[in-house]
This record gives sequence, C-alpha cells and structure tokens, in this order.
Amino acid sequence: MSSATRFPLAGALRLGRPSAIWYKPALSVVVAVAPPNLILLALGRLDLAMYTMAGSLCALYAHNRPYAARARALAWVVLGMTGGLAAALLAASLTANAVILVTVGALLAAAQKTLCDATRIGPPGNVVLTFITSASLFVPQTLGQVPGHLALALAAGAWAWLVGMAPGLLRPHGPERRAVAQALNAAAAHAAAQGTGDGRTRTRAAAAAAVHAAWQTLLSARAGETTRALERLVICAEVALAAPTDTDPARLLGWARALRGTGPVPRPDDLPEDDELLGVDVGRATGQPPLWRRLGPLTPLAVRTALGCALAGYASLVLGIGRPYWALVTAASLYQANVTLTWSRGVQRVVGNLVGVLAFAVIVPLAHLHQAALVLVCLALNFGAEALIGRNYWLGSVCVTPMALLITEFTRFQDPGELITERVVDTLVGALVGFAAAVVVTNRRAGDHLGHALTAVERAREHAARLLAEPCPATGALESARRGLAAALVDLRAAADAASGEWWQRALPEERVVAAEQSGHRTLAATVRRQGLLPARHTSTKAEGVRR
Repeated sequence: MSSATRFPLAGALRLGRPSAIWYKPALSVVVAVAPPNLILLALGRLDLAMYTMAGSLCALYAHNRPYAARARALAWVVLGMTGGLAAALLAASLTANAVILVTVGALLAAAQKTLCDATRIGPPGNVVLTFITSASLFVPQTLGQVPGHLALALAAGAWAWLVGMAPGLLRPHGPERRAVAQALNAAAAHAAAQGTGDGRTRTRAAAAAAVHAAWQTLLSARAGETTRALERLVICAEVALAAPTDTDPARLLGWARALRGTGPVPRPDDLPEDDELLGVDVGRATGQPPLWRRLGPLTPLAVRTALGCALAGYASLVLGIGRPYWALVTAASLYQANVTLTWSRGVQRVVGNLVGVLAFAVIVPLAHLHQAALVLVCLALNFGAEALIGRNYWLGSVCVTPMALLITEFTRFQDPGELITERVVDTLVGALVGFAAAVVVTNRRAGDHLGHALTAVERAREHAARLLAEPCPATGALESARRGLAAALVDLRAAADAASGEWWQRALPEERVVAAEQSGHRTLAATVRRQGLLPARHTSTKAEGVRR
C-alpha cells in the first residue's frame, strides 16, 4: 500500500459547519413526504408508502441549481427514480430467488452511482435511489400491481417537483446569488490568508473551485440583468484569486453579505464596461464534455459498487438476515472518489448507524402508540436527517437509521429487538465487504486522469502565455484562454486529490502538479492585469507569469 494513503478515524467524525441552506432540503422533504403519507394513513393503506416515498424523496435534489436548470434536473431525477423502481418491481414480480434479486440490486446500484457521478447531480447522490430500489426488490409483487405502484411514485414525484420549484416564486435568483456569495467569501479568505505554505494553497484551491462552481451555476441560469450583474461579481472573485495581494477582502465580504435576501445586486464601479470580459458566450459554447466521455473514467467505481453491493448482499443471505438490501445499501453508500474517502465514509456509516439503532430503541415505543404517531415520527426524522447530514454524514445517519427501521413498520409493527440486531449485522457486513471490494478493485485510471489533467493545464497555460506575448490580443480570445486555464486548474486539483487517496498505483508526479499550479496561477494573474481588470502593478510578476 502506498505510504501516502491514510485511513483516518477521528478526522472522519469531525463536525463541519452547516450548509447555508440546510433548512431548505429539510423543509422540502417534509412538505413532499407529508401529504402522500397522511392521505395513505387516512385511507388505511400505509403499506403503499414505499412507492409514494420513492417520488417524494426526489425533493432532496438540485437545491443548489438555478430554477431553470432545477426544473430539468428534478424531472430527470423523478424519471430516474421511477425507472429504477420499475426495474426492481419487475424483478420482484418475476422471481423470489434472493440471490437473483441481490444481483439485480447490485447492478442497479452500480448504474445509479455511475450516472449520479457523471451527471454531477449532487447530494444525496445515488444513496436514496439505491435505498428505494433495493428495498422494493424484496417487497412481494405481482405484474398486475406494478403499473399502479409506478403511478403512485410518479404522482408523488410530480408533487416533489412542485415543492422543489416553489421557492423560485419568492426568490427567483436565490441559487445564483448563493453561488456567487460563496465564491466571494472563498476569494476573500484566500486574499486574507497569510504566508505561502499549505494553508495558502488550500485557500487558493477552495477559492478556485468556488469561482468555477459559480460560473457553472450562472451559465445554467436564464440570462438577464440580475445574472449579468452577478457575473461581474464573479469576475471580481476571479481577480482576487489571481492577484490576492491587490485585493481588499472586506470589500468582497461586503458584496457577499449584500447578496442575501432579494436586495439589489452590488455593482463594482472599477471594472471595464466591455461585455466581452464576461465570456459568457464562450462558456456556453464550450460547456461540459458529453455524458459518454464522463462515464469512461468512472468504470472502476462502477465495478467497485457492483462487486461490493453484490458480495455484501450475498454475505447477508449466508448469515440468514431477512433484509439483505440493508447490507447492499450500506455498501453502495460507501463509494467515494478514492479509497481513503471510502474508508472515511465507512467509518461515518458504521458510527451513525450504531448510534441510530440506539435512537430507534428510544423512539420506537412512541411510534408504536398509533400509526399516526409512526408517520409523524418519520417526518421529524426526515427533517433531522437533512438538517444534520451537512455537518457530517454520521450525524445525519443517526436520524436516517431509525427512519429506515420505522418505514419497515408501515405495513405492521415488528419486534424492535429483531430489527436492531439485523440492522447492526447488515451494517457491519455491508461496510466490511464494501470496503474490501474498494481495496481489491484498484483505480489505476485515477493516475491516468491526473496525467491528462496536467497536460491540459500545461497546454492551457502555454496558450494563454502566447496570447499575452502578442501586442494586441483579441479581448474575447484572452478571456476565453483565461477561463479555460482556470477551469483546467480546478480539474487538476480535483484529479490530484482523488489520485492521492488511491493505493497500489505508480508514484504520483507531485512536484509537477505543484509547478503546474504555481505557473498556471501566475499566468492567470498576468491575464487579469493585461485585460485591465487590475492596475498594472508588480511588473516583474507579470513578466514572470508570461515567461513560465
């Protein structure tokens, strides 16, 4: 195993800051889940709640996307959830062979993981999809029931779509404003950072990622005056990233605060008025690579997921556990960009589930008082899970685990001791087998992707340097080169982080990565000055950026 690979324990459980919009997914899921469940409760058909929850839980997705993009993303999530549910229900209606059903569940989990990562749908990713489809595989089903159950999922999914879109009526540019505010805050943190060590490098990488994310958000939003004004603020964040010593962090922080609510967007008065500086048309023309190209590098992750989920489910069957899908879902929830992150997620999952079963033991007497109490407790746990999971995955799992256990009781109350025992065993089995699969299936492509990212940065830097050497480069061409180099640097940092957490691969070109990042950011600073976005100071720095 590579000496660079570390498997932390305490760090994996450290709590982070809550998301700026933690309450939005928490409230959305309650509003999306409550009406269908309460209607089924009134009709005495809580046994159908699994199908309505498949649609309702789609409300968890796409909260960071502009509403035009969110409408499309949520529609695809609903269709993807329904498609996975359809495959699971068809399999359940055609066979009762547990081995076949576990195999189908593992293949579905791998497909869901790959597509969620390739489309960058964001949290909660594939885990909710896999939970619903895997659980549905082990619900008795007939072919005649499938259309009705899918109709329930689609109806609840349509309601979840409306819930997800509703905030746009009050704050139509909320996601864009938040993304730009995050970029300004990150750029201010970098400008305020002292020294030149690892701390400064981390703040620069975080700021570059936030600026890139802000551009991606704005490019997916509808064009208009507000969007145009926000684009100019992102340029200010880019300027701060390229030339932090010439930046006033307090000014950036003030703009970020002004973006809260629905007030007017601040308008910097020291930027040139040339609209070509925004480079929006260039960004929209280049866009992201096609989906099929993004799927290729994810092949090792897909194999890990399929193998780990299948083996975890089979191990649960061998142990005689009645719900092998719990082990399957545990394995599916582990897989991250590399083995180190997968280990951390495994630690978080085990700790969260073990604490969660203790919470279930405390809550279950209240939930057993009446089916109405069961529904209300599940709604409270839904809210708690989404409110806490942003702090750390294990903390959210403390609410997710009792909620998953209580959902199994929508058809009938069960023995709590048996549920707790099975959940603990399946959690341990899923985590151990799932991580073993991650170790066995090595990801050599992580190193290949790092090499490609390095080449892309070097070429982008050379292209920008050539334009800088011209007496009068076209503004649009220089802006395009700057934006391309900035995006390449973000991809390089992500590729380096992913590769550094893998094991059993050739030595990484760490010195070359550092050199490429340093020269790339110097060239970015030179382009910023050449475009007139900053006063022409520190000529030596500018010249050095062109030469390197």
